[in-house]
Amino acid sequence: MEVVLVLLIVFAVLGLIALPSSMRVIKQYERGVIYRFGRVSALPKQPGLRVLVPFMDKMTKVNMQVVTMPVPSQEGITRDNVSVRVDAVLYFRVIDPIRATVDIQNYQFAMLQVAQTSLRSIIGKSELDDLLSGREKLHEGLELMLSTPATGWGVHIDRVEIKDVALPESMKRSMARQAEADRERRARIITADGELQASFKLSEAAKTMDANPSALQLRMLQTVVEVAAEKNSTLVLPFPVEMLRFFDRAAPTAPAAPGAPTPTPAEVAPADPPAEVPAADRPELPQSATPQIPDPRTSED
Repeated sequence: MEVVLVLLIVFAVLGLIALPSSMRVIKQYERGVIYRFGRVSALPKQPGLRVLVPFMDKMTKVNMQVVTMPVPSQEGITRDNVSVRVDAVLYFRVIDPIRATVDIQNYQFAMLQVAQTSLRSIIGKSELDDLLSGREKLHEGLELMLSTPATGWGVHIDRVEIKDVALPESMKRSMARQAEADRERRARIITADGELQASFKLSEAAKTMDANPSALQLRMLQTVVEVAAEKNSTLVLPFPVEMLRFFDRAAPTAPAAPGAPTPTPAEVAPADPPAEVPAADRPELPQSATPQIPDPRTSED
């Protein structure tokens, strides 16, 4: 009888010791995977207070939240032979906690490695313009490449995005020159288009002024008003060239003498230059005699 009592006391003490260790609290964003003697249970434990069989059950908690994993920068050469560095970000979550713990040892590390290899592969298949502007298709391609292995691990890929594309400095300068040339080309086209439209309008205005000459005078007066509004000390008035030509045609020419024949160009000949006189026949000029100055000193001196 005493032996039975001792055994009951021992079991009670062991039960009190094992009871706290057999109770587990599973949070709302977690699921519990139970292993009984090494065999996984069919269904994971839901959130709440769960009691495990002491010395028989072991539980592993799996986080069901969305994991944000940055993918390190990967160097690669695009299809048009441009070396770039691309980094991305991956969003995924566990949908099957049993597969995530049984089928793979560390699903987060595995997802990181798959993301890096997939990113390098997508760089080699794409062109530089696709990496810079057409990223939507690249995101879809990356998500498809990652979803294939992730489905077997009980992981769902929410989204994957390319975060940054680092280009060499020489390529940046080349792209800047290309953009500048394109801007200049469009500016020239716009300027030429404006000049073409202006020429059409000026042609229509010229036709209107030709049909109504008073319009030209009104336009000239309007120009004078605009120039005078600037408070300038000098006022420049436009003077039509046609009026000068009218005065030139109206000016009388000097009449020729009556009865005088009009000389022809052959009759008008330049005068002959004077003939040169030989040096021997030229008259000599009289030479002036040099005056003799007497010496004031005498022989005695």
